[in-house]
Amino acid sequence: MSPRPMVRPGGRSARVQKSVHAAVRELVGEVGRDALTVPMVAARAGVTPSTIYRRWGDLQELLSDVAVERLRPETEPADLGNLRADLDAWAEQFLDEMASPPGRAYIRDALLGDPDGTHAGRCSAYAAEQIDIVLARAVRRGEPVPETELLIDRVVAPIMYRILFRPGRLDAAYAHELVTNAVSGEPGTGRR
Repeated sequence: MSPRPMVRPGGRSARVQKSVHAAVRELVGEVGRDALTVPMVAARAGVTPSTIYRRWGDLQELLSDVAVERLRPETEPADLGNLRADLDAWAEQFLDEMASPPGRAYIRDALLGDPDGTHAGRCSAYAAEQIDIVLARAVRRGEPVPETELLIDRVVAPIMYRILFRPGRLDAAYAHELVTNAVSGEPGTGRR
């Protein structure tokens, strides 16, 4: 199956995407994810089922697209005045949001309907953008900063691995430990 364009700028396409996404979110709240069908979503969104199939392919790809949008951060990371405090606060919030039951469901949906990795890439870009904001602030304050990719590898990756495969110890102390290891230059990234 060839990849479909998920987002087109402006006009009718943007209105369709917005109404379909809203319909999915409402219906999941009303009937649950497992009872959701394309015809139900289409009826609620005021489009034909063929519009959804043409644009998203199937229900799982639609759920994936909605999940990716829900995983997009709504605000910039907190500015607490120094790199360490900003990274600690961001990592703790990231862990809390991703490890929550809705966060886990969005991660699952984002990955299940993502045969070519496009949605995973968008989610990764969201995390990198947030880290870049924190690092840019630190640079303006004259603080030395690690590379974004180092923080992805030493903070984001272990958090996501634990959420997906080893869900124990998902707490603020773990997030802070990962940040400590990342900014101190130590090769390890936390407990085993």
